[in-house]
Amino acid sequence: MNKDYDFKEVEQKWIDKWNFTFKLDDRPIFSIDTPPPYVSGHPHIGHAKNYSEFEIIARYKRMRGYNVFFPFGFDDNGVPTEKYIESKGITYDIGREKFVDACLKTVDEMIKSMTEDFKRLGLSCDWSTLYHTISPEVQRYAQYSFIDLYKKGYIYRAKEPVMWCPKHKTALAQAVVEDKKKKTKLNYIYFEVDGEKLPIATTRPELLGSCVGVFIHPEDKRYKKYVGKTAKVPLFDLKVPIMEDEAVDPEFGTGVVMICTFGDTQDIEWWKKYKLPLRISITEDGKMNKLAGKYKGLTIEEARKRIIEDLKKEGILTKQEDLEQTVGTCWRCGTPVEYLVKEQWFVDILSHKEELLEQGKKIKWHPEYYFARYKNWIENLKWNWCISRQRYYGVKFPVWYCKKCGKPKIAEVDQLPVDPFKDKPKTACECGSTDFIPEDDVMDTWMTSSLTPMITSRWLDDKKLFESTFPSTIRPQSHDIIRTWAFYTIVKAYYHLNEIPWENVILSGFVYAGKGVKMSKSLGTGINLRSMLDQYGADVVRYWATTTSLGEDMTYKEQDLIRGKKLVRKIWNAARFISMHLERKPEKTKLKPVDRWILSKLTNTIKDTTKYMDEFNIGKARKVLENFFMNSFCDNYLEMVKYRLYSGKDESALYTLYTALDAILRMFAPIMPFVTEEIYTSIYGKSIHKQSWPSEIMDEDTKKGDTAVEIITRVRAYKSQHHMSQGSEVDTVYIKTNIDLQDFLDDIKNTVRAKNIEIEDGNKLEVIIS
Repeated sequence: MNKDYDFKEVEQKWIDKWNFTFKLDDRPIFSIDTPPPYVSGHPHIGHAKNYSEFEIIARYKRMRGYNVFFPFGFDDNGVPTEKYIESKGITYDIGREKFVDACLKTVDEMIKSMTEDFKRLGLSCDWSTLYHTISPEVQRYAQYSFIDLYKKGYIYRAKEPVMWCPKHKTALAQAVVEDKKKKTKLNYIYFEVDGEKLPIATTRPELLGSCVGVFIHPEDKRYKKYVGKTAKVPLFDLKVPIMEDEAVDPEFGTGVVMICTFGDTQDIEWWKKYKLPLRISITEDGKMNKLAGKYKGLTIEEARKRIIEDLKKEGILTKQEDLEQTVGTCWRCGTPVEYLVKEQWFVDILSHKEELLEQGKKIKWHPEYYFARYKNWIENLKWNWCISRQRYYGVKFPVWYCKKCGKPKIAEVDQLPVDPFKDKPKTACECGSTDFIPEDDVMDTWMTSSLTPMITSRWLDDKKLFESTFPSTIRPQSHDIIRTWAFYTIVKAYYHLNEIPWENVILSGFVYAGKGVKMSKSLGTGINLRSMLDQYGADVVRYWATTTSLGEDMTYKEQDLIRGKKLVRKIWNAARFISMHLERKPEKTKLKPVDRWILSKLTNTIKDTTKYMDEFNIGKARKVLENFFMNSFCDNYLEMVKYRLYSGKDESALYTLYTALDAILRMFAPIMPFVTEEIYTSIYGKSIHKQSWPSEIMDEDTKKGDTAVEIITRVRAYKSQHHMSQGSEVDTVYIKTNIDLQDFLDDIKNTVRAKNIEIEDGNKLEVIIS
């Protein structure tokens, strides 16, 4: 072994040699529903954390005798990829076909680069399974899913209110609308009712032109006399009815609420409940239309400012109050959503909430408390899943519309994948017409990524593989997409197959860049993974990924990487030191007490590490292992046997070192695959990643050895306090203890370099140095 460890040379060597192609055999299968990362920029170190976590599990399970199915893919369709393309200066102005072509060309280049990064991280995937969600093969799966759910009655098309992103000019699903706190003004104005002033408080005066009613609480005596009358909307020549509803909060504002179409979800509920007129004054791109009168053409913010100015001039605005309110925003751009009435495709969720909750209960959640988030999401769902997006790039709906009667025409399964712009239906419409208009919306990206366990298991193409690997054993993912990726995948597996998609969900936390800012490519706060790999190497980055507990968020701290770097160096140096004393494989012999002690300590470590790994808690597993290696093995045992190694060939010490190092390297191998592979092949002559997980070696009482170590620790502390080198001699070490240390006296004496050891009985351990 070289004196210094060159991670760049070693990593590239093993990346080129490793092959983890999956083949069905008699071993039990452990299948992973691998998260396909968005193709929207270079991976950051947050990706390193999440992907390292389940990659470590994959390597561990191989060592435990499982045939690990570890596919990989990229999610390269939808808004995230479009946003990345647009950041390069490519816009919709070039037209649909050219824009899509530009997207396809760019994602091909990015996938090559991202694949290189993930390989450098040490992912032991079966790279022959590599897929991407915009590929024709995956589009076929997504379109088949649509057709199947349409035929089963789960998918329908309707014209109804939807959440709308004015920036991206597309409908959104409830799951991708993020609530954010926003500071605004609560504006107190008044409507006229038979010459009287009816006070109303609103945060959205720009929607006065969309007002269709006024509501008060049935038990609010202040305004009871106005019920049944009409109110005149200020600045607009509108008269609207005054009604009662128990959903009104009498304590908020004035206790009188105007309903507009639409300011929020409550407006939609009242609009439906009371069959009110529809007056939408906002356009798809977030500007005011003709219903806004003289404010037509202004943006929402401009209209709000102008209307407030005019209300002040007319003396209608009586006061303003600062208010912090929760606003729904687009998940990708942060723009506040609006509510427009549009004809869209939907998946029926609301009719099956109880069934979907029961499906979630059949899955084991790690940590268990995250099931509550899934449960709360379902219980609070108010919208069916809107799956159509008014975008260019994505999986196209396999749908045309008859020019004559307007009915949708669904593609035949044997046509898939189909492009409705280029392909035609195989048969005429029911009305006899053969003239069709293609559906120009694309599917929500979650319509495809919700099929990942079925895509990788070849649901439609390989029955044997599918039945062997589905449901997946684990779904690793971030906790923030429980309501999207986890939920939608459960929906798809249940609706298509009446199955759960996986047996376990393993949740990862966020990585924060500091001050509560999430690591994110879209926010520009991600630390580039490649630069971290260049600086520290994959083993150190993977070590860093284990420095938090399962499911917990963490803040990026470079000192964690520095600590990992020191550990890699320590493993290398310890192995190199041991290898210098190994001329051959040592014979098993009668072991000395200190050797039996370290092997018993090692056995306890194997037990604890195995327990935590089986629970998917790799952070705790690594902590136990690192503590044993650094303290018990390196700081104590190695120091305690050096005198035996230097004095001649001690078979007991050599056998113990050989055996312990073997087990230590195997336990570190899933976490640090490169340095352990290099050491193991050098000393043991074979790949560590083809070895089994270590079994228990020796299980004896460690109290005597622990006491000996405590004595050595106190002598070392004494030397440090008295500015003595650890190699300097002391005359006599006096020990009081009730532990029989006779078998360890030579080890204590030689380790601390004491001329004499004197020991006597005592209930409490005392150590005096002279």
